[in-house]
Amino acid sequence: MKLKGENQKMEEKVLEILEEHCEEALDYDGDSMMEDGVIDSFTVINVVSDLEEEFDIEIDAKYVIAENFKNKEAIIAFVRRLMEE
Repeated sequence: MKLKGENQKMEEKVLEILEEHCEEALDYDGDSMMEDGVIDSFTVINVVSDLEEEFDIEIDAKYVIAENFKNKEAIIAFVRRLMEE
């Protein structure tokens, strides 16, 4: 049960970070925020920086790809994978 609560907190924090940098990302339901012009590379860099700080993780540049930032669900799954490593 504890894990589920922590997971939910992590998801909420990811959404807060996204909202801070790009509110439209929260309503986006497509599969390529970058291609569709919802977020740009500058926004992604800021989001990455905040995610690293918030979750005490290191996001290698090789992971900063459109696939991991295609929508909010992908970002949450990406952060979850990094936290499990």
